[in-house]
Amino acid sequence: MGRYTEKLNDVKELIGRLQKQVPDQIGAFHNFMNAVEAKGAIDAKQKELINVALAVGAQCEWCISLHVKGALTNGATKEEIVEAGMQAVLMHGGPALMYMTPLEEALEEFTNG
Repeated sequence: MGRYTEKLNDVKELIGRLQKQVPDQIGAFHNFMNAVEAKGAIDAKQKELINVALAVGAQCEWCISLHVKGALTNGATKEEIVEAGMQAVLMHGGPALMYMTPLEEALEEFTNG
């Protein structure tokens, strides 16, 4: 069994344990998840590609496993999945770069103030 298949199993096992420990909360989460993932203006493949990007941005290997599998299941190509992941790389890096402005301003204030 591969590493990411094991991650999928970890998720299933966790959900199973939590269903016994906190059934109301997990039930509510599942209801919310089903409502968000229901057919709408964005199709299932696009939703999974968005989830892939968010999983990469969140740096969650379990989420990456779940949503790469979901994207493939919904017809995404390897190229589409990699491109979605790269969007996360762009956005995760870009906002951090923008915060260099307040850093520079704080340095200026505290060193020349």
